Amino acid sequence: MDGQIETGGDAKQPRTERGRRTQRKLLDAAAGEFAEKGFHEASISSITRAAGTALGSFYTYFDSKDAIFRALVRDMSHRVGHHAAEAIGGETGALAIERLALRSFLEFAREHKEIYRIIDEAEFVDPASYRRHYETIAHRIEGRLRAGAETGELRADMGELHAWAIMGMNVFLGLRYVVWGEDGDPAALSRIANRLIAEGIAARR
Repeated sequence: MDGQIETGGDAKQPRTERGRRTQRKLLDAAAGEFAEKGFHEASISSITRAAGTALGSFYTYFDSKDAIFRALVRDMSHRVGHHAAEAIGGETGALAIERLALRSFLEFAREHKEIYRIIDEAEFVDPASYRRHYETIAHRIEGRLRAGAETGELRADMGELHAWAIMGMNVFLGLRYVVWGEDGDPAALSRIANRLIAEGIAARR
C-alpha cells in the first residue's frame, strides 16, 4: 500500500507524518473491528485498543464512529484504485489493462477480505458512502473503456453500462473465489474473465 489516506470530509487531516501514521492505524483497526463485529457492535474504545492509541487521540482525527466508518469506505475505494494503478503500470492495451485491474482487485481482496463485509454494511449504515464507492469504481472503469474505444481497440460505444457490467463481474468473482473460497488463482481468473470481455459467450461458427 502507498500509505496515503483518502478520507474526504470525514476525517481531520493530520499535519505531521506521525499524525498520518496514527490515523492509518486507526483506520486499519476500524477495518478489523467493523469486519469482525459489524458497525453496531464495534466501539470507538475497541478501535483505539486495537490501534494501540489513547481514546482521546481518536477525536483528534475523527468526530464519531460514523465518521471513521465513512472515512474507511472512502479509504478502501482509494486503496483499490491505487492497487489497480500500480498493477497496470505503463500498460496501454485496453484489454490487458482490464485483465491487470481485475487481477489486482482479486489479489487485494484476498489480502483484505474485510472489504466485502464493510462495503455491504455501508448499504445500511451509510447508503451515500455505499453508492459513492461503486460509482467511483465504475467511473474509473468507464474512463479506461472510453480510452480503449478512442484507440480503436474497443468498440466505439463503450460507456457507463459496460463499466457497471464489468464491475459487477469483478465483484462477484471476488466473492466466489476470494471470500467464499480460495480455489482460484487471480492470474488465471483474470485471463478467463478477460477472454469473456474480448470474445463474449456466443459460439464461433
